[in-house]
Amino acid sequence: MERLGHDLTRFFSPKSIAIVGVSREASHLGGMSFLSYLLDSGFPGRLYPINLQAKEIGGLRAYPSLTSLPEVPELAIVCVPAPHVPSVLEECARNGLKHIHILTAGFKETGTEEGERLEEQVAAIARERGLLIMGPNCMGPYCPSSRLTAWGVIPGRAGHLGVISQSGGITQRLTEYTCFLGMGVDKAASIGNATVLDSADYLEFMAEDEGIRLIAMYLESVRDGKRLLHLVRDVNHQKPIILLKGGGTQAGASTVASHTGSMAGEQTLWEAFVRQTGVIQVLSMNEWVDAILAFYHLPGPTGKGVFLVGGGGGNSVLHADTCIREGLDVPSLSEASMERLQRIVPVAGSIAGNPLDLWMTFHDQACLAEVLEIAYGDPQIQIVIVDRLIPRKIYHMPDMPDSTATVIDFIRGNQHRKPTIFIVESEGGDPGLATKGSALRAQLCEAGIPAYPSVERAARALVHLHRYHTWCATEDLI
Repeated sequence: MERLGHDLTRFFSPKSIAIVGVSREASHLGGMSFLSYLLDSGFPGRLYPINLQAKEIGGLRAYPSLTSLPEVPELAIVCVPAPHVPSVLEECARNGLKHIHILTAGFKETGTEEGERLEEQVAAIARERGLLIMGPNCMGPYCPSSRLTAWGVIPGRAGHLGVISQSGGITQRLTEYTCFLGMGVDKAASIGNATVLDSADYLEFMAEDEGIRLIAMYLESVRDGKRLLHLVRDVNHQKPIILLKGGGTQAGASTVASHTGSMAGEQTLWEAFVRQTGVIQVLSMNEWVDAILAFYHLPGPTGKGVFLVGGGGGNSVLHADTCIREGLDVPSLSEASMERLQRIVPVAGSIAGNPLDLWMTFHDQACLAEVLEIAYGDPQIQIVIVDRLIPRKIYHMPDMPDSTATVIDFIRGNQHRKPTIFIVESEGGDPGLATKGSALRAQLCEAGIPAYPSVERAARALVHLHRYHTWCATEDLI
């Protein structure tokens, strides 16, 4: 499809930034906090705090206006009260400053006539003066590789995830969540009311960005649904798009208006949007991150056949039931695989088959490696899920050397490996166990091996991954 082609590069890699409306006192969220965080991040460009009275702020020379600056900055962050925003935009235009992030709230989302009037004024100035505006009422751009991290994880982790979100809080949480699970963000845009640049503009930009291979979107509404539909369908072939849609219930939809000043739209229309575009839709923050984790690290599985490796007959039964309910298959192994398993699985206390109940896989890395080799060579199996128990006294497991690094090396070095993930359950109220579980999942994820806190969450993420690749294959045949 034809691209409209707004160049948004300067939002994410500016060489100079003017922060308009920086107070001399620390603030929870505003010009001073943005300036402080950019300094903490080691932003390499030039920073210009704008304050009518101050001579110096945060160790930097302050300026009374944009006109008084020694250069035209590449990006302006506008933090002044809403009634003063239009005059700042006019000053930006007069000085040739085109890329503007409006942090300030107090526009259409307030539900007041004054707020609507101000937002319409922002849109009119942008049209007349050719301004590219992110916001208003948003956290703006985030780019760890540029050290442009005035919010979210600071200084962040660079990677190949692109994020487009109408919620600053959700975007910040996502940068935390992904960072500590070994995934990096290339560029994130918190777009707020999206008065001038809408979600489609950012998607179009990220579609052409070679550093982005996967796109996560949080949307509550969209201005041009037809354009977004065609764009998502087009982009989704090359870069998977994982969509978290807010406002899907009556209560959620009623809150959208006071959040970004938009209408959430009919749920039936969004359901049709998902069907026609092949976008992966999720329903919660956990499901969003779980899907991102699978897409970030795993190739597309060639089928839905799962091999479940673990210990405990009851766990094996429940895990198989869960996988099947979520839409995966738990097939019988081939005769050759069964013959190999029966040679290593004791007759008493274990069950050879799929699921595999073999306690030794928890503490004997050589045994686990042999089991994985069998699974990787079985034509019925396309995905492997390994239950990784945390050693503790309640399971009569003595202290033993941690074999996680050895297991990671085996999986990463195996040329025949199939998509492999781990389950590390650590819920139940024990804070020590929770800490160990989080650390183990982080270690695996850092190595590029997705790890989940439950088989339910893992299975759902894998279904999303399989469904997407099946959709791509089907579309290629049309």
